[in-house]
Amino acid sequence: MHRPADKEPMAGVNDEVGTKHPRSRPVRWFLCGIATVSLGVLPAAGQQSDQLQEQLKQLKQQYETTTHELEQRINALEQQIDKEKADREKQAKETPKEGTISATNLAAQQVVKAVMGNSDQVGGKFQGQLPQEPTYDFLKEADVKISKLQEHVNAFEYHGYFRSGYGLNSEGGEQVAFQAPGAGAKYRLGNEAETYGEFIFVNNWINPDETSDKAWAKTEVMVEANTTNSASYANFPNGVGNDQFRLREAFVQAGNVLESQPNAKFWAGERYYRRQHVEIDDFYPLDMSGYGGGVEDVDVRVGKLAVAFLSGARPDIVTQNGTLAKSNIDVRLYSVKGPHLWGLLEGLWSGWFDYAWSKGGTGGTSSTIIPTTDGYAFGLKHELLEWHGGYHSFSVQYGSGAASNFSTSIIGPAPYINRSAQLLITEQALYQPNDRFAILPIFVYQQTKDGNPQHRWNQWESFGARPEVFFTKHLSLAVEGGFDHTNAPGQYNGWLRKVTVAPQIGVGRKFFSRPVLRAFLTYANWSDGFRGQVGGAPYTNRTNGLTYGVQTEMWW
Repeated sequence: MHRPADKEPMAGVNDEVGTKHPRSRPVRWFLCGIATVSLGVLPAAGQQSDQLQEQLKQLKQQYETTTHELEQRINALEQQIDKEKADREKQAKETPKEGTISATNLAAQQVVKAVMGNSDQVGGKFQGQLPQEPTYDFLKEADVKISKLQEHVNAFEYHGYFRSGYGLNSEGGEQVAFQAPGAGAKYRLGNEAETYGEFIFVNNWINPDETSDKAWAKTEVMVEANTTNSASYANFPNGVGNDQFRLREAFVQAGNVLESQPNAKFWAGERYYRRQHVEIDDFYPLDMSGYGGGVEDVDVRVGKLAVAFLSGARPDIVTQNGTLAKSNIDVRLYSVKGPHLWGLLEGLWSGWFDYAWSKGGTGGTSSTIIPTTDGYAFGLKHELLEWHGGYHSFSVQYGSGAASNFSTSIIGPAPYINRSAQLLITEQALYQPNDRFAILPIFVYQQTKDGNPQHRWNQWESFGARPEVFFTKHLSLAVEGGFDHTNAPGQYNGWLRKVTVAPQIGVGRKFFSRPVLRAFLTYANWSDGFRGQVGGAPYTNRTNGLTYGVQTEMWW
């Protein structure tokens, strides 16, 4: 996720403090106006009250203008202070001696004096002559409120992602998605028939800048929304097609609490945990998101270490031990720099290990035996973060038993769960040699086994690519093609092909430039072995389909 962009510097930031500046003129006009009003009030005591009210109205307008000017100057000064603070931290960590005045404090005094003038005399001059508190008190209160507001702004972060749009199928009904049965994902472009969003709220309670001189702590909450694009106010009988909202993250993270490990981050709660993602088919090879706690970014010289306790449960399955739960101990070593051996091993390497266990028992009215299970999983990943204008990533992982799904969710439960297994290999590479062309190809190979000795391995192979051509800074064309083959002996065996053409309006010449608005036309066809299993009702008796529509996508 991205942090909101900083405010642009206000005009006059680079001017030397104490020199005259056009921004000081409204203040002088304000003070002169007050003096003029006060001199006119004394001899005009007998004037009508409506004239006094008009003068008071004008004075209030001048106050609002001056308060706004003060806010601008304070913002400019805070930027200078932040810059100087960063410079001081680089130079030394010694505490300034008593009796000394920092340059920032002196600059603050001079700027406030330049903005407010001899403000200590304002209250005494006008107190009692106007039906309101002294002007100095008003300005001082505004100063405090602005300062506190700025603290809240610096402490709060708002991130998120959403996609939305609408499409139709060639039979006239609402858009449908094309996905092969047994495939873990589908190719995304022009093939997403829902509105989906993730909205993240972060508040930095201590040390928002995460400076090295003290600890920091923050909370993160994420709300996920998923709608069927059926109606902007979905309220259908039996809840069919209604909007869904979930709390996907709610955790606290703290850092710089150990002098020996200043970069270590401790956390507890619910969160997305160090997921691995394949972009153009929205596939997560490794997703241990769930509930728990741990520590990450521990410096172990060769790289960084993360250890976490993560869990998930099935409230629909209850035994004499309570709700069926699965626990995981997840250990990861990452950011390990590869040796320079003719460029073969360069880049960053990471490895991970997971041990999972679940206590079984007797559950349900039929006294079904839920087996106690455990298992392990491990994986290896290699990344080149700077590769021909993009990146390259390759991963291989294997899991067995309760850990074979590379997730905190519970498989089954099935009687042969301890014998289940999965092998998964993924590769993706973003290639962008210039600002006119980019392409992201991917490859996925997966084998899974449910543990039943009479069942063979299920298989899924997928490869595809999304090239993009940038005509201008804002106009581009994306084309995505993908091929999936799945085989579950005795259930299904076949292939699916899908291609999408999408002209786009965006904000840059990069593959991941967002936001983007696109129109799309999607065509898919599949083998006869998938007849009735792809495309839903409009394509029940067909082996091809077409959809079209519009979509927008954004993250920040």
